[in-house]
Amino acid sequence: MINFIGIRIELLNFMDTHPSRIMLETRILSVTPDNIQALVELSLELWPDAEAAEERDFWIKTLASGSGAAFLCETAPGHYAGFATVSLRTDPLEGISSQPAGYLEGIYVVEACRRLGIGKMLLAAVEDWCRQKGCREMGSDTELQNRDSQFFHAHSGFEEANRIVCYRKTLQ
Repeated sequence: MINFIGIRIELLNFMDTHPSRIMLETRILSVTPDNIQALVELSLELWPDAEAAEERDFWIKTLASGSGAAFLCETAPGHYAGFATVSLRTDPLEGISSQPAGYLEGIYVVEACRRLGIGKMLLAAVEDWCRQKGCREMGSDTELQNRDSQFFHAHSGFEEANRIVCYRKTLQ
């Protein structure tokens, strides 16, 4: 015979740690001075060579100017699972025929929270921001070896516009 109270307790304990619980409490927030440190910390996970102070200064200026936006995924008060950053671009972009265009500068979801729809929620916030700025198109890029990002872009409605290899040369 099954003890329904025992099953309920086991289910609650399971739900406390199960990733699907994260989705019950998830909110997408615009980055503000109050939560900018979370953006900086997460961005250093995506771009480990970046400097925290430079990232913070860049985003303070960018957000104040209105030329870009950043969004955080909050899974519980003060706990963040990812971010997305976007800029408003008027320079020529691969595959983009209209200006201004939104440009997805970065999107990142912590590994434990991937494949739960957080990236899509962040991208939806970016797309809404772009529409509000009068954009009809968005661009983005990723490195050739970043297959996870390529998969995300392809499954999020982006079309591949070009592939390039960049070179450098030290001048003597």
